[in-house]
Amino acid sequence: MTDDSKIKPAHRQRGAFGYVRQSTPAQVEHNRESTERQYALADRAMELGWSREQVTVVDEDLGLSGSSTDKRSGFARLIAAVAMRLVGIVLGLEVSRLARNNADWYHLLDLCAMTDTLIGDADGLYHPAWFNDRLLLGLKGTMSEAELHIIRARLEGGIRNKAARGELRRGLPTGFIWGEEDGEVLLHPDEAVRQAIRCVFERFAELGSARRVWLWLRGEGLSFPAQYNNYGNEIRWGTPTYTAIHGILTNPVYAGAYVYGKSRHERVLDEAGKIKKRSRKLPQSQWAVLIHEHHEGYIDRATYEANQARLGTNIRPRAHQPGGAVREGAALLQGIATCGHCGRKLRTQYPGRNARPGYYCAGENVVNGRGVHCLNIGGMQIDQAVADSLLEALKPAALEAALQATQQLESDHHAALAQWRMTVERVRYEAQRAERRYRAVDAENRLVARGLEAEWELRLSELEQAQTELARKRQLRPHTLSPEERQRIGALGADLKRVWAAPTTTDRDKKELLRTLLEEVIITVQRDEWRAHLTLRWRGGMISEIDVHLPRLNPARIHTDEDTVELVRRLAAHYPDGLIAGILNRQGRKTVRGERFSANQVGSLRRYRDIARFEPPAEPPKGELVTIAGAADILQVAPSTIHRWLAEGLIAGEQLTPGAPWRIRITDELRARFVEEPPEGYVAMLEATLLLGVSRQTVLQRVKRGELDAVHVIRGRRKGIRIRIIDDQPDLFTQKS
Repeated sequence: MTDDSKIKPAHRQRGAFGYVRQSTPAQVEHNRESTERQYALADRAMELGWSREQVTVVDEDLGLSGSSTDKRSGFARLIAAVAMRLVGIVLGLEVSRLARNNADWYHLLDLCAMTDTLIGDADGLYHPAWFNDRLLLGLKGTMSEAELHIIRARLEGGIRNKAARGELRRGLPTGFIWGEEDGEVLLHPDEAVRQAIRCVFERFAELGSARRVWLWLRGEGLSFPAQYNNYGNEIRWGTPTYTAIHGILTNPVYAGAYVYGKSRHERVLDEAGKIKKRSRKLPQSQWAVLIHEHHEGYIDRATYEANQARLGTNIRPRAHQPGGAVREGAALLQGIATCGHCGRKLRTQYPGRNARPGYYCAGENVVNGRGVHCLNIGGMQIDQAVADSLLEALKPAALEAALQATQQLESDHHAALAQWRMTVERVRYEAQRAERRYRAVDAENRLVARGLEAEWELRLSELEQAQTELARKRQLRPHTLSPEERQRIGALGADLKRVWAAPTTTDRDKKELLRTLLEEVIITVQRDEWRAHLTLRWRGGMISEIDVHLPRLNPARIHTDEDTVELVRRLAAHYPDGLIAGILNRQGRKTVRGERFSANQVGSLRRYRDIARFEPPAEPPKGELVTIAGAADILQVAPSTIHRWLAEGLIAGEQLTPGAPWRIRITDELRARFVEEPPEGYVAMLEATLLLGVSRQTVLQRVKRGELDAVHVIRGRRKGIRIRIIDDQPDLFTQKS
């Protein structure tokens, strides 16, 4: 900085800003000389004629890249000060400190030119409004941006080249550590960690769902390892999470593969017009590096690919694709039933208070309007026909299936015991290490000894708890079958129908067995022949077909049937002719000519049959039987809430006939279920499903059966249904067939 002639008195009347920046925290820590040189810009400003009070050092951006202004609050403050004509000179050690992006650099140059602000670096002083200076500053900015590009290209090229050889060291998942050789990946030396990872794959092979593996680990009270650095040296044990279990099952590293470039970083504009970076996962075909058999894994490649296929079928499928994870509902064909008319996956429903399963296809909803289905059929006869076909196919393997079922309980118990033995061994080692550390310190140094003593006591407490739990698990060991018992179970296995219908066989168990043999069930309903045609597509390619006869409806009569007449007689005591006509039409009833009912036709029928017309009472009816609107007003909720509770079966309502207006009987018990604040022990529906490990529909079914208590909060942010979750509900986790 030798040319001081560019500095005018007007410049010295404003402040001098020195900009300090390093690109990474590591540079801030290690490149201290460069940082000190940048801080020395304050002294240089005073040499140029600015006082100490006029000098401002902007150092908020230490550790941030200059490739963009994102998160650079210091650069934004500098730009704002220049725009407000508060700056006479901007000092930087070099152009790259201020910006490595031409858009940001030229924005600063334009502002400095308009506000008569100088720019200085280690080579001299520049006025951006002067052509020669502007040209030189532009070249410096271009070179700074190009330098960043070249540096980045060299680094990325070296990284990709090393990754292509499988030698680039990056973060490893739990269960692996880096070895001493280049690219050497080893299984974790801790046997407890290895056993925990293997347990996940063993349980998945049995249960077939990442969520069920997670629930099994939680149900057994097992801890799970988590890695807290890239080299696997620090392992912490805690409660297993679904994310951890799913990550293990989907990570190809556990199958012995080296992977690099599974995601791509993109720059996009957000709603405010700012550039944001986001990461997008790539399909396996687009991964930059995939080296199979790179190191020893916990499973082989074939098992990994089979696991991915199974996880893929567990995802909620699209409209034309069968599949989806097995759920708790009674509909046995959930996820594998498809419509024979349009090919869409059939949805399940549980209508009515008895919640009988059924299947419907919404394929024509878009064309014909809401409520019109391509296919709608009850599921009881369909499920029974498919179950009979399955049991018939299983007869040759019945004995083997029965013996495997008895052995599975023992296998599950031994797996849980092995995990708990590892836990006790690990906790015992930690307690012994804490004891050694405590005894190695001078007992009189209480500042140190007090903390080590507390840690030792904590480890001893954890050891005692682990040993107690291990002893409890040993007492729960399932009974080992004697040869005589195995013979009796074999006889029972020969009659799979009894096992299928047993109360201990849950709907989930039945659906799991169905899916092991069946890929798809195509349902075609032929209403004119009163039958449903089922096409069963078995695994392996075999196709079988079944015809299920549907119940016939009564044929239309040439005169108004007595059932309709009696219904009109009952309705006329409560409703006018127009409302009665609407009820009859909703039930699908027709006149003798096959037409829809009108108020005049109802009146004619009523007069012909000597039925008195409705006379509204002079005074409002007394009693507690009210309409939905009246119930909503009494309970201080919206009518839609009453409709929803009726549909879900959570409250009882009365209808003179299907399609007639609902009437609600207001009782003290019903009033008590609508509260302003949730009582203690009641949780939201989402939390209830997580705690119980079941779906929302299963929770509602248990409320309907009286196994769970529910209330409706009518005010505030916590408004909505709340479920009571307590330990003294004996049937809470009992599955009913």
